[in-house]
Amino acid sequence: MIVKLFEIKKNVKKINNFFLLYGDNEGLIEETIKKIFSNDTSKKTYKYNENEILENANDFESLILNKSFFDESKLIIVNGSTDKILPLIKNVLEKKPEDIDIILKSKVLEKKSKLRTYFEKDNYVNIVAFYEDNRQTLLTQTENYFKNQKIKISHESLNLLIERSRGNRIILNNEIEKIINYSASKKNLRLEDLIKITNLAEDYDSGEIANQYLLKNRKKIVNLINENSFSPTDNILLLKTFLYKLKRLKKIKLETSDKKNLDNVLLYFKPPIFWKEKEIIKQQLRCWTLNQINLKIKRVNYLELLIKKHSEISTAIINNFILDNLN
Repeated sequence: MIVKLFEIKKNVKKINNFFLLYGDNEGLIEETIKKIFSNDTSKKTYKYNENEILENANDFESLILNKSFFDESKLIIVNGSTDKILPLIKNVLEKKPEDIDIILKSKVLEKKSKLRTYFEKDNYVNIVAFYEDNRQTLLTQTENYFKNQKIKISHESLNLLIERSRGNRIILNNEIEKIINYSASKKNLRLEDLIKITNLAEDYDSGEIANQYLLKNRKKIVNLINENSFSPTDNILLLKTFLYKLKRLKKIKLETSDKKNLDNVLLYFKPPIFWKEKEIIKQQLRCWTLNQINLKIKRVNYLELLIKKHSEISTAIINNFILDNLN
């Protein structure tokens, strides 16, 4: 029987507890299992891959059909389900087991799939299709989540999170979890904060471009620019990354100006500097004077405003800024 996700959310206790969840949206499938099926702590959960089940079919049937005084209710999740498991599932369901939920998870299933056809036509079982998220569904979900957590976040930051997740709800949820942990005592989240606490900037070369710029490594930067095609949002992120790293250099310069030991400054710096970055920062400090850093900070702030007004030429503005200043 074909059911919709909203029907499960409303009537999960009234629906037969044998499900086939399939489709591209693995993140939403996991989220649904967690919120709807796994929130009952009285159930004991068992997770298997299909090949484990097929290799131990008798044990699987025993697990489903045998009741235990200490284990009255069970949730069984089978990953990577295909047509191969259908005969076993049919055999089990014919015996009408009680007090048990069985969830088969699968990737996209073609219409000719025997497993899909069986779950669509048989009224004793349920099948739910999970299609890829679009930008609007992810944006609405993320915006509502932060609103419920009473965390203020700009539309610019929301757009960045959505764009960098590439439509992958798992990636998005992982980044949101980092943000929630970071925001335990901070309810106003800025774009600069996202750069610090997520992997987004580094994953898309903006961190590497900023580092190589501050090392005045023209050849490396030219290669990075040629290998990437940045959107207006990417360019804003790149400038924010520049600004963050420039301000960090400025702070370190000021702290070492009164003859403080550089290694100690880097060791106790907040937010912490990872060991692999410390040598890079030392080299960057040798490339720039405090006055030059201050001028760059002003320039980056100006370029951010310029790009927001003229997003259609943002890439040209960024490239000119980077390359002209490395001649």
